[in-house]
Amino acid sequence: MKTLRYELADGIATLTFDEPGSPVNTMCEQWQHDLDAAVQQVVKDKDAIRGIVLASAKSTFFAGADLKGTMRLQASDGPRVFREIEQMKRNFRTLETLGKPVVACLNGAALGGGWEVALAAHHRVALDNPKIQFGLPEITLGLVPGASGITKMTRLLGLMGAQPYILESKLFSPREALELGLVQELVDAPEGLRPAALAWIAANPQAQQPWDAKDYRMPGGTPSNPKIAGMLAVAPAALKQKTRGLYPAPEFALACMVEGAQVDFDTALRIESRYLARLITMPVAKNMINTFFFNMNAIKSGQSRPRWEGRFKPQKVGILGAGMMGAGIAYAQASRGIATVLKDVSQDKADAGRAYSLKLTQPRVEKGRMSPHDQAALLARITATESTKDLQGCDLVIEAVFENRELKARVTKDAEPMLAPGGFFASNTSTLPISGLAKASARPEKFVGIHFFSPVDKMKLVEIIRGQSTDDETVARAFDYVQALGKIPIVVNDARGFFTSRVFGTFVMEGAAMVGEGIPAAVVEQAGLQAGMPVGPLAVLDETALSLSVHVLDQTRSDFRAEGRTYIATPGELLVERMVKEFDRNGRAAGAGFYEYPEEKGAKKFLWPELATLFGKPGAAWDMQDLKDRLLFRQSVETARCLAENVLTSVHDANIGSIFGIGFPGWTGGAMQFIYGMGIEAFERRADELAAKYGPGFALSPEAREAIRRHQPRY
Repeated sequence: MKTLRYELADGIATLTFDEPGSPVNTMCEQWQHDLDAAVQQVVKDKDAIRGIVLASAKSTFFAGADLKGTMRLQASDGPRVFREIEQMKRNFRTLETLGKPVVACLNGAALGGGWEVALAAHHRVALDNPKIQFGLPEITLGLVPGASGITKMTRLLGLMGAQPYILESKLFSPREALELGLVQELVDAPEGLRPAALAWIAANPQAQQPWDAKDYRMPGGTPSNPKIAGMLAVAPAALKQKTRGLYPAPEFALACMVEGAQVDFDTALRIESRYLARLITMPVAKNMINTFFFNMNAIKSGQSRPRWEGRFKPQKVGILGAGMMGAGIAYAQASRGIATVLKDVSQDKADAGRAYSLKLTQPRVEKGRMSPHDQAALLARITATESTKDLQGCDLVIEAVFENRELKARVTKDAEPMLAPGGFFASNTSTLPISGLAKASARPEKFVGIHFFSPVDKMKLVEIIRGQSTDDETVARAFDYVQALGKIPIVVNDARGFFTSRVFGTFVMEGAAMVGEGIPAAVVEQAGLQAGMPVGPLAVLDETALSLSVHVLDQTRSDFRAEGRTYIATPGELLVERMVKEFDRNGRAAGAGFYEYPEEKGAKKFLWPELATLFGKPGAAWDMQDLKDRLLFRQSVETARCLAENVLTSVHDANIGSIFGIGFPGWTGGAMQFIYGMGIEAFERRADELAAKYGPGFALSPEAREAIRRHQPRY
């Protein structure tokens, strides 16, 4: 046995999980074989055994499935996965029906398959540490808990009680687990785990699982209970509303819970295995594992961070501009304990920016989720000012003023001398090239783009933009700063629109182009929703302001003219320009865009009826699959171009940036994983078809095709 140790002493059989060469224990193939051998040994030694202890030699208890192995699975591997998962459950069942007490000593996190290992015990003793997490996060990775997790959690908590922990992947601490009855005992130190386990074994020589008891009743009742049946009648529809039919895992999990609750325990386990075996080989699961596990871990571990030996801990950070973005950044900093100087042209404007943090925290105080003391401390960290002198000694100053080159240059020159020695300057621009803005800086090597997304308090992504002169240390410091805020940093190279704004622009402008082709606006919006985007392209254009899109278009044209070139606007850009300049439809803030915004309280927005008159074409035909493909393919093609042009340098930044920055559908795994999940050749064929029908936006250059292949992940 290589991944676990089996020891029998004084009547206690101890299985210690200790996967070699890995910081955590996983259900790798070797572990599955070792578990077979260990359980066979337990059966042989049965008469000499008084009790069994499951323990870990790692700092965590058990991490779960071997996800790299999962990424290598093919569609034809379903039957093999079914056999393997059934064998693992037979081992768990052998331990729990042996008539000997089994105790799991939970010294650290037990997630996914790790929690399912813990559930094989009759009694769970955990270390009382609020940082430790237990639970079943499988749904967030496109999987279901298939190693007995669904069946056992449903039988422990009931059909309704288990839903948040299965369908929503809600995690819980040891103390919460104790309150739920999922853990039976807490100890203060790791040394206390084994003595507690031995004491319970001594006091409970005969042990069985609750569901094996003759008088077992499912908490809350089975699906035949009228109250439960009534709730279950609407549950699939409510779930479909959330998933839009694009995420099979929650639907499989709900079906598995309900079907399993109507049959005996062992049949329920088999139903669960079937659902997992089918799901684990589907593309959505691989897409989500690739991105939400591997890509996210790549970013968290600093793979996009340049090598710099130091570690930047922001102490005092200045923000120029107390509008929506500046105020949001101030809140993000203050809530993480960072002293913040919020400067605007007048004290009133600066104070209004600070008041935004009061507005965000007040509802939490009123609901008892935040103490008045903590709220006051947060607000005290924000100094609102109209004086540049208050920026003296800042480690970092971020400008978040209006998208105007001259204004940005002026505030840069004013504030830069106030930086502490070794400090650096950042621009929160969303579109203007950083290398151009850095010309106003006395030290362009210490000038970087730090692009937040609105609203800052909700949006987790931050795009770090390296200008032509920005040095590695400054990029690394920006990376550390973003992580200090608890946000997700991606690093891109400088170019017009960088990565996120550029790709986001293709999505909304493709939607606008469809309207120009005579496709009804409601159909365009529906295509976006059915593809999995959070909102339709026209609604997003309204939110970000059509006037801003036209401002960027005008800026782009003048920049091209200055370089002796002519910018050719896309059909979508020309339509948005007409909306603003001809029809005075500037977006939601102006009260009129693609939608009408009634002023009556509670009235819902609705699409501007004149769109049909102005752009409708009687008899215009459309294919919904074409529309959905256009919205997704256009973004993926642009992302591949960004990789080819070295605007992006990694697939993990592309995938995470597209999902968390611009709402690319999670089921795809991101703008690049959408290509890899479909298969490169199949993606290229479809892109070529779309280019022939709908124009050069879908055309893949030889460089883009080469970049797609060069960056393909291998497991």
